[in-house]
Amino acid sequence: MLIDDDEDDNFFHQLVAEESGITESIRIAESAQDALDVIRNSDHLPELIFLDINMPKMNGWEFIEEYSRLKLDSATRAVIIMLTTSMNPMDLEKSKKSPFIAAFKTKPLNAEMLAEIYESFFQSPEGIKL
Repeated sequence: MLIDDDEDDNFFHQLVAEESGITESIRIAESAQDALDVIRNSDHLPELIFLDINMPKMNGWEFIEEYSRLKLDSATRAVIIMLTTSMNPMDLEKSKKSPFIAAFKTKPLNAEMLAEIYESFFQSPEGIKL
């Protein structure tokens, strides 16, 4: 799942993910609230979430706060990657302290970054097109 209010970023990141060949489907939520609604009402929870920080109405940190309140066990909880343009060291430090954020990455998503994430959190990146 991509959670970002920037349509151009979503388009590019979806393209990178599709070209990698590691996913069957990609959901895009242009707001954190839309993403929470999808997660609350879906039978197929996302395994991986790329989350932007700076979004209107509900930012990435507020999403994490609401996500933490969902009754998800560790087996159904998504791997959440903060994918942002933020260069604020406080954001990086805050992400390290959150048990819900697996990694902090700087946009844009690229094939190498995706392969590293996949290898670190899922399995070997065999078949990933770099």
